[in-house]
Amino acid sequence: MRLLITPLARQDIEGIGDYIAQDDPARALAFVEALRDQCRRIAAQPLLYRLRPELGPGLRSCPHGRYVIFFTVHDDAVRIVRVLHGARDLPVALQQAGPQAATD
Repeated sequence: MRLLITPLARQDIEGIGDYIAQDDPARALAFVEALRDQCRRIAAQPLLYRLRPELGPGLRSCPHGRYVIFFTVHDDAVRIVRVLHGARDLPVALQQAGPQAATD
């Protein structure tokens, strides 16, 4: 399946990298690359990951370290909606993505 990453998810990934880079720039690059690799694995077998109907219709999640990758599955593509720290208020953060995020 094709992998689509929303602009908001791209901002999330960039923010994660920037945060880690404050202490360890090399680690930040490695972590962001590992995060992107995980997104590619999700696109290869998206139905293996947990449905999260309490957070949005069709929304699935995949943990990655302390972060959670949220995505939706479509006919020919996987759409990464958000990448959030697991300690955040996830329902509120996902609402910021807009109501169409889980259904586009």
